[in-house]
Amino acid sequence: MLDASTLECVWPARARLGEGPLWCPERGSAGQLLFVDILGARLLAFDPESGATHDWPLGEACCWLAPRDDGDGFIAGLRSRLVHLRLEASGPQCVAVWPTPEDEPTGNRFNDAKIDREGRLWFGSMDDAAVDASGSLYCLTGRQLQRHDDGYRVANGPAIAPDGRTLYHSDTPRRVIYAFDLAADGSLSNKREHIRLSETQGFPDGMTCDAEGGLWVAHWEGGRVSRFAPDGRLDETLPLPASRVTSCAFGGPNLDELYITTAAEERDAEGLAGGLFRVRPGVRGMAATPFGVNASSDVSRSRS
Repeated sequence: MLDASTLECVWPARARLGEGPLWCPERGSAGQLLFVDILGARLLAFDPESGATHDWPLGEACCWLAPRDDGDGFIAGLRSRLVHLRLEASGPQCVAVWPTPEDEPTGNRFNDAKIDREGRLWFGSMDDAAVDASGSLYCLTGRQLQRHDDGYRVANGPAIAPDGRTLYHSDTPRRVIYAFDLAADGSLSNKREHIRLSETQGFPDGMTCDAEGGLWVAHWEGGRVSRFAPDGRLDETLPLPASRVTSCAFGGPNLDELYITTAAEERDAEGLAGGLFRVRPGVRGMAATPFGVNASSDVSRSRS
């Protein structure tokens, strides 16, 4: 399925910690790929049709952004705040603050997020030093915030199965990807170890699901992206010329391109570390579900 010969570095951006790739079909003439440089406090955009790149400084670290269902910009996770971010001609503008966990330890920051089929935002937190198991898994429904799980050193890579019934989430230092049953009302149950990476495979970082249910996982310190079948079996592996692979997301007009972010921090000898990569994996992804700005925890959309 995977044709590794199509792998290319489309932008040697030298992101210190590239993360949070997001395909935005409404931007540019045929869509753009947005991502963040957490340690560099930058927001970056790549236009595949023209090859143009954009780089905006931010006032503080941004860990991810997700589209809003009202079309008015994004909801973004800064180091310790959830904000309404508009990307205007003058650059990114934060115009509002959303509910934020009140009892997060001062040494923690947010890390990675996904929107489920109901428009709920799932995001994690982590000890910025990656030492203490002080991180948690949260869900934001409209303006209602709930903690669902805790005890993570680095909560990472939420991903949602195509049918919306399984949520994947990892604790990176433990090399474990968990699976939860996700109910229509947003409750989680049946937490289980779904995948455990070996020492030679590195650590699980950002993740995304394709339309067939395959789970694509970025390997931090593993220099690869892997596809796992829904039962957790390793299906495909794609080596990259960067050891710190951070996340991946489907993009392109047909969602048949996989964009991959990497990190350059402490990788000066790797010339393409921190670059944005693209490959045609032979399978399509799913369009990003927007965040339900006015969603209610008492109402969920029916599933098909």
